[in-house]
Amino acid sequence: MIRLNLVLLLAVLASAVYLVSVQYDSRRLFTELDKAKTEAHRLELENERLQVEKRAQTTPARIERLAREKLQMRQAKPGITTYVTYAEPASSGVAP
Repeated sequence: MIRLNLVLLLAVLASAVYLVSVQYDSRRLFTELDKAKTEAHRLELENERLQVEKRAQTTPARIERLAREKLQMRQAKPGITTYVTYAEPASSGVAP
């Protein structure tokens, strides 16, 4: 009878230790999941902010201003346009 009680006591202790271990792992995984969700939310907000910033940077007026100021570009006008014509090379009499 004492042997059976010892075996049952060891089984109860083992199951208690296992239960504590499983609860600890469950809490640890829950905190990791919560951190991952928080990080995902932060990244979504950052992505939205960057998309808005990208749209603001690509407005036609801004691009035209940068082309004029930084690249010293100007509007094409007929008076300053140079037309290049293609001239056929002189044939040397040799067939290709």
